[in-house]
Amino acid sequence: MTNSLEQINKRTQWFRDARFGMFIHWGIYAIPARGEWVRSFEKIELDDYLKYMDQFDPIDYDPKAWAKAAKKAGMKYMVLTAKHHDGFCLFDSRYTDYKATNTKACRDLVKEYVEAVRAEGLGVGLYFSLIDWSHKDFPKYNDIHSPHYKDERFKDEKIDWDNYKKFLHNQIKEIVTNYGKLDILWFDFSYEDMYGDKWGAKEIVEMVRKYQPDVIMDNRLETSGEGFGSIVTKNPSPYSGDFVSPEQILPYEGIKNVNGEDVPWELCLTMNNNWGYNANDKEFKSSKLLIRKLVECVSKNGNMLVNVGPTARGYMPRQSLETLEDFGRWFDKNSESIYGCGRAKDLPKPDWGYYTKKDNVIYAHIFEAPIGPLPLIGLDKDEIDYMTYLYDGSEVTVSDSWVIKAYDKLTFAQIYPGSSTCQLPDDTDTVIKIVLKNNN
Repeated sequence: MTNSLEQINKRTQWFRDARFGMFIHWGIYAIPARGEWVRSFEKIELDDYLKYMDQFDPIDYDPKAWAKAAKKAGMKYMVLTAKHHDGFCLFDSRYTDYKATNTKACRDLVKEYVEAVRAEGLGVGLYFSLIDWSHKDFPKYNDIHSPHYKDERFKDEKIDWDNYKKFLHNQIKEIVTNYGKLDILWFDFSYEDMYGDKWGAKEIVEMVRKYQPDVIMDNRLETSGEGFGSIVTKNPSPYSGDFVSPEQILPYEGIKNVNGEDVPWELCLTMNNNWGYNANDKEFKSSKLLIRKLVECVSKNGNMLVNVGPTARGYMPRQSLETLEDFGRWFDKNSESIYGCGRAKDLPKPDWGYYTKKDNVIYAHIFEAPIGPLPLIGLDKDEIDYMTYLYDGSEVTVSDSWVIKAYDKLTFAQIYPGSSTCQLPDDTDTVIKIVLKNNN
């Protein structure tokens, strides 16, 4: 089984056109409301943690509302945590009692999510943790992420790793066979000696491809958000995944392989400081920042997956919804500068923002208002057919102002009525559509 860049690019074509998605971290960890790693960070005993399963009653869970909010925000796909590291399953697994169907919810929450996302015409993604702190045969004493790391009670404990691996594969098979066509399978994550063959990654991918031949997978069967994995080498492994998944950091120049070829990648990031709901975390990033970071991702041939952490009741926090609404307002006028766009290969990054490109159209994303006309770095005025503001279609002309006479080798856009006004139509990101005469 091979996994060439050509195959990867073919599978990810829709993904690279979509550019923008929603991550959803949700589980019983929303009840203590201190983040999804709470059991590990606070060394909570399993019996004490199980009380949250008994309390779990998401009476406001409405995946149709989630999907509509994502679509309205301009997102093209969604990824939900079917199972996080604590082992609690939002789906009805045959292989554990630790699942939503055994809570007051009393139903398969993944099934409802999949149906709602598909109904909105969005790509369906499921996240699945390779780690399971609830399983008796998952390492404890020597595992750096375990709630029982260096807990002397487990120093000499014997585990049956083959049994755990069988359990892992069985649950993944449930995910890829019980919910119809999936678009994304987002594994998390590998570390230390827990990667690749340790998980039986080759067999996992063969099984996934048998049932979901078109699904795309991230690179975390062999690495984590810290690394790229073999997808950037000359010979990607069969389980290299289809895209790199940098976490909470935007790659400086995008991601390329050793041959200098662009590799699909997706920045995943939180709106505040936590993935799972944290009731005390009010440090939300501004919509302005997040919109600009999406543009930066696209300008570097990448995607952005922005996270929402619903509450234990199942509703999205107000601050998250407000950010999604801001995205939606911006996308209403500017979506064509994102969907299907990528790096403007031959153009240097301008100091006022970024370029994105699709076919023979350059999109100038202006973050910082210039003094006078806007320098279109890297573009020759003879290449330009016409320019318009994307938000209203009004004409933008090539400047012939006297203030630019000393810069005869540069092309400028006249973006203000006069040369001294410094007011952009949208101070988050004003986009100029630049149509070229030829498809350069």
